[in-house]
Amino acid sequence: MAEPAPTLPATADAVTTEFAALLRNIWADLHDPFVLWQVGALLVCLAGGWLIQRLVHRRTGAETVGELSAALRFGRSGLRRVVFPLSVLVLVVIVRAVLARYHKVHLLDLAVPLLSSLAVIRFVVYTVRQAVGGASSWLGGFEKSFAVLAWSVVALHIVGWLPEVIGALEAVSFSTGSQKLSLWMVLQGAAMVMLTVLVALWVAGMLERRIVAAAGMDANMRTVLTRLTKALLIVVAVLVALPMVGIDLTTLSVFGGALGVGLGFGLQKIAANYVSGFIILLDRSIRIGNLITVGNERGIVREITTRYTVVKGANGIESIIPNETLVGSVVQNETFTDTKVVLPISIQVGYEVDVERALQILVEVARAHPRVLPDPEPKGFLAGFGESGIDLRLSCWIADPEEGTLGITSAINIEVWRRFKREGISIPFPQREVRVLGPVALDTGAVAETPAPPVLAGEAAR
Repeated sequence: MAEPAPTLPATADAVTTEFAALLRNIWADLHDPFVLWQVGALLVCLAGGWLIQRLVHRRTGAETVGELSAALRFGRSGLRRVVFPLSVLVLVVIVRAVLARYHKVHLLDLAVPLLSSLAVIRFVVYTVRQAVGGASSWLGGFEKSFAVLAWSVVALHIVGWLPEVIGALEAVSFSTGSQKLSLWMVLQGAAMVMLTVLVALWVAGMLERRIVAAAGMDANMRTVLTRLTKALLIVVAVLVALPMVGIDLTTLSVFGGALGVGLGFGLQKIAANYVSGFIILLDRSIRIGNLITVGNERGIVREITTRYTVVKGANGIESIIPNETLVGSVVQNETFTDTKVVLPISIQVGYEVDVERALQILVEVARAHPRVLPDPEPKGFLAGFGESGIDLRLSCWIADPEEGTLGITSAINIEVWRRFKREGISIPFPQREVRVLGPVALDTGAVAETPAPPVLAGEAAR
C-alpha cells in the first residue's frame, strides 16, 4: 500500500481553500523524482520568455519617438512591460498541456496564476504612471518596485500565506505617546498614503492640463497654480489616508516639531529658496525666455522651479542659480518689459581721415544689417581723442538679444573694414620708436662705443 503524501502544516481556513489543496499537492510532488520535469520545463519557459522579451525590445526600440503617435507609443511601451510574463505564461500553458499527459503538473498549475497576476499588475502600474505624470513623473523611478511589491502581496494571497504574514507583522508593535502602532498598521498606512497620493497626483494632472489649456493666462501664473494645487492635494491625501487605517494625526506632532526645528536651522537655506521661488513666480519679475545677467552668469531662462532657476548661456552651458540669489541680488533682465537693447560698437580711425565720412559709413553699414532696427535708427558718435587715433562709436538697436550679439558685431565690423579699406580710411595701430644708447659688450670682452642707430621710420602714433 502506497505511503500517504506528507502535508504542509496549515491553518483550518487555508486548508479549505483551493490553493491550499494545490500547495499540498505540490508538496507531495516534491517527493517525486518526476518533479524535475516540471522544474526543467518551468526554467525552459522562463528562458524562452527572456529571449522573446529581448527580441520584442529590440524590434520596438527601433522607431524613434517622433515616428509614433501617443497612443501607439503607449501601447508599445505597455507591451514591453508585460511581454515577459505573458510569453512565459503562454509557454507554461503549452508545456503543461503536453506534460500533463505523462505525470502531474501541480507546480505549473501554480505558475499560471502567478504569471497572470504579474502581467496584470505591471500593466496597471504602468497605466497609473502614465495617468499621473508620464515619463517625468517621480513614479517612473519606482515603477518596478511598486509592481514587485503589489505582486508579492498577490502571490502571498494566492499561496495562502498572507494571513500568517499579517499575523507576524501585527506581533511587532510599539507605542508612540498614547497611540499603539504595529508594523502591519504602519505598512497599511504607507500603502493607503501611496494610494491616495496617486489619486491626488492623477487629479492634479487633470487640473494641470486644464490650466495649461487656458487661454490668456501668464506662464508664471500657470506654474504657480499647478504646483500649489499639486502640493495641497498631496497634503490632503496624507491627512485623509492616515486616519483611514487608525493612525491618530496627533502622533505626528513630534515629527512636525522636529521638522520645524530643522527648517529653522539646517534647512533654512532650502526653505528660503522655496519661498523665493514662489515670489519670483508670483511677481513675474523673471519669466521663462528672459535674457538675464546675474553676477558673472548671462543667459536665457529655461526653467523656473520652486528651488532653483536654470539659465542657459550662449556657450550652451546651463547654470543652476538658487532662487534666493535671484531675489537678494541685482538681476539685469534685458527682456523684462522690452526686448529692444542697444548694441555699442567702438572703432578707431586715424587723425588724418574725414571723420564725418567715417561716421556716415558706420551708420550705412548698420542700416544694411537685417537684425538692426530702423527705429530707433543707428547713430554714430565721436567718443573721444585717443593716443593712437580718434575714437568713434556706433549705437544700433536690436530686438532679439537672446540670439547673441557676437555674430552681429562681427558682421558689422567686417563690412566696416571693407568700406574703410575701399575709401582709404585708415585704422591706426600703436607704433613705438626703439633707440639703443650706451656701450655694447662684444664677444671678445672688449667694450666699444657704438653710435646710436637711426630712428625707425614712423611716428609715435599714426
